[in-house]
Amino acid sequence: MRDAHETPPAFMFATGIENSSPTIDGGRVRVDEMARCRHYERWREDFALVRDLGITFLRYGVPLHKTFVAADRFDWSLADQTFGALREIDIVPIADLCHFGVPDWIGNFQNPDFPDLFARYARAFAERFPWVQLYTPVNEMYICAKFSARYGWWNEQLKGERAFVNALKHIVKANVLAMRAVLDVRPDAIFIQSESSEYFHAESPDAIKPAEIMNSERFLSLDLNYGRRVESEMYEYLADNGMTRDEYHFFLDNTLKHHCIMGNDYYVTNEHRVAADGATRAAGEIFGYAEITWQYYDRYRLPVMHTETNLRDEDGSGDASVRWLWKEWANVLRVRNDGIPVVGFTWYSLTDQVDWDTALREENNRVDPLGLYDLDRNIRPVGRAYKQLIADWREVLPTMSVCLKVPVVMPSEHGEPWERRQRARAQARDEGGETPTAPANAETEGGRG
Repeated sequence: MRDAHETPPAFMFATGIENSSPTIDGGRVRVDEMARCRHYERWREDFALVRDLGITFLRYGVPLHKTFVAADRFDWSLADQTFGALREIDIVPIADLCHFGVPDWIGNFQNPDFPDLFARYARAFAERFPWVQLYTPVNEMYICAKFSARYGWWNEQLKGERAFVNALKHIVKANVLAMRAVLDVRPDAIFIQSESSEYFHAESPDAIKPAEIMNSERFLSLDLNYGRRVESEMYEYLADNGMTRDEYHFFLDNTLKHHCIMGNDYYVTNEHRVAADGATRAAGEIFGYAEITWQYYDRYRLPVMHTETNLRDEDGSGDASVRWLWKEWANVLRVRNDGIPVVGFTWYSLTDQVDWDTALREENNRVDPLGLYDLDRNIRPVGRAYKQLIADWREVLPTMSVCLKVPVVMPSEHGEPWERRQRARAQARDEGGETPTAPANAETEGGRG
């Protein structure tokens, strides 16, 4: 039995500290959102704000480009302080190890050495912080590859299908190897893939085919990550653009899906209109979070966490972001009540961000009012609304289903007898082959009834 400790929250209400760090301008400029949002100076205050909101889970990671200084060389000075403080105040970090950028010495996502190097970093991190249980090894793998190697916006700033496939296979392989490395240290680790959930709408009959292709492609990162066989058209696309048979089979043979929660991000920009020539433009919210989440859940059959959302307040009143918060929360309750095991919700991020209005492509130092707090750490209307939402729902959700609960170890409970037993059981399950390792498509081919 569990020792006499407060049990972990039954539902993971979360926020995050924005830590994107891609390079732009041919690699000459590092976009360090932690610096731009002044987290380096104010991290103690930021953590106190998280606690004040009643939040127990925080998507958080130290900057990879500052911490991973060379192969097998690490500067843990910031991580020791910040993760130490999170442990002291008993906030559960979802460790965000790579958020859109790599250190200068690695170069970019075209580097074939990146997966092995990153796995060694993940192992070193897990050994340094063995009490951390929840991880997002690589954030938004699909978006990272797309913005870096197809749109030409970040990092390698390439435009082409071969560059995109190259980046994608390296990013997803890095994620898989990092999961394996962490599990070697922490057998009961849980991985929350934060991935953009998208949909492409054909705006004319001639646009149906390109829209269908895009709606298959949106699943590529998670298909590879979870060892799911891709559709034949996507297999041909990958092969035509440089993925070898052996590289493809690496993903089929190394599925760690049974250790994962499918984190999906949804913004008003996640749905697209597709023209006959394949050009896309923003569609706004058409289907919404509930419908698109069903599409992803039908495919992967994993527990779900809504890992990112926000809305820009154009007029400064806060009304639009508050309405968006309640709309997203209503969608979460809808899919949960309809049978999807939704285990968490996230407003991202804690504070406003900088230059996301141009997707970090330009260095304008323009504040984007997306946070629960502004950059002076004054609470926004959406922050007050989220605090009230958490207070209202945190005691109600457990009564809806006591089974929808992630086996989270609170930082203060690390090393307790029950926690050691949980880890031992997790290790025994994997060593005994009790978890599925063979590649498979979704367990249920049909949709919801």
